[in-house]
Amino acid sequence: MPSSPIRKLAGAARDAEQRGNFVYRLNIGQPDIPTPPGALEALRAVDRSVLEYSPSEGLASLRNAMALYYARFGLDISPDEIIITSGGSEAVLFAFMASLDPGDEIIVPEPAYANYMAFADSAGAVIRPVAASISNGFALPPLEEFERLISPRTKGILICNPNNPTGYVYSREELEKISCLVEKHGLWLYSDEVYREFCYGPRPFVSAMSLPRIEENVVLIDSVSKRYNECGIRIGALVSRNASLRASVMKFCQARLSPPLLGQIVAEASIDTPEEYLRQTFDEYRRRRDFLIKRLNEIPGVYSPTPEGAFYTVASLPVEDADRFCQWCLEEFATDNRETIFMAPAAGFYTSSGKGRDQVRLAYVHNIDYLDRALNTLQQALSAYPDSQKNN
Repeated sequence: MPSSPIRKLAGAARDAEQRGNFVYRLNIGQPDIPTPPGALEALRAVDRSVLEYSPSEGLASLRNAMALYYARFGLDISPDEIIITSGGSEAVLFAFMASLDPGDEIIVPEPAYANYMAFADSAGAVIRPVAASISNGFALPPLEEFERLISPRTKGILICNPNNPTGYVYSREELEKISCLVEKHGLWLYSDEVYREFCYGPRPFVSAMSLPRIEENVVLIDSVSKRYNECGIRIGALVSRNASLRASVMKFCQARLSPPLLGQIVAEASIDTPEEYLRQTFDEYRRRRDFLIKRLNEIPGVYSPTPEGAFYTVASLPVEDADRFCQWCLEEFATDNRETIFMAPAAGFYTSSGKGRDQVRLAYVHNIDYLDRALNTLQQALSAYPDSQKNN
């Protein structure tokens, strides 16, 4: 199993704090925006005398509410096509376990969310990467590169839209190209869409569930964690119109008994969150994005494209080994004010060896003042780093 590039330096960060340093945490997508008041009130109002198991597929009331939520995006999804999971992560894992045999292959544009690799390993599957480039903002690679990888063992394509870690938003044209491949070769299309609310540019969000002719091939991965700023309740969903796949997924759901009861209660209440909350959250992330990208590109030797969605970006740094630089920041560096920075080395978001070695993923989930101080710290760290390319 691969180590998570998002969390593997957590011990070094704790040690830095114990030495009296303040650590700016841009490594993980843990928002600082408050959870909706209605969701917290639902948690406080729980009056059950027994905190019981829920159905393995999740509470019917939550699945009904989610079906109404998808209808806001023009998606006609029935509650029976929704399976509640313990976070979006479990949805990915169960999708792989239910549809792939050991040795089967999945084509994934990279960089990609690092835990996909761990879930594929758990299923005995093999990820075949197609590299996107920072030079064009991590747009979808040419379809010919996908075609070259397709073999008798190829069973699916996995996308994240909007993308984690790059923030890229796939256009309808790009999705239709993927759809043609899926239809032509009879593949699964796993589509992780947990950041659908966060599309900042002119390009609209398009769900894979809306693509024609491949309705039975699409597996939608979803989560309430980032939409409502409630990562800790661990509630996600797997959505599919394919009854056979859902039946296989349910075997894994029954084996783990049920998703978290209290989390489902909070998630159901969250779906009724007023539009004003969602708009304010959207506007705040867009302000943070604009500030972060401008400041990053003002640092000598640093480059980041402008992400169109989610709340991450991948930036190249003037270092040969960002993994080593991130560790050095936590173990050996601090400003005069005893501050340092925690970032996720981007090499862990690639399957291809040697890719992303000079890149990091940064999450803009903190307020602008926090980001400003974090980027000042990054700039000072790069100036002090012995192996910085600009010092060679």
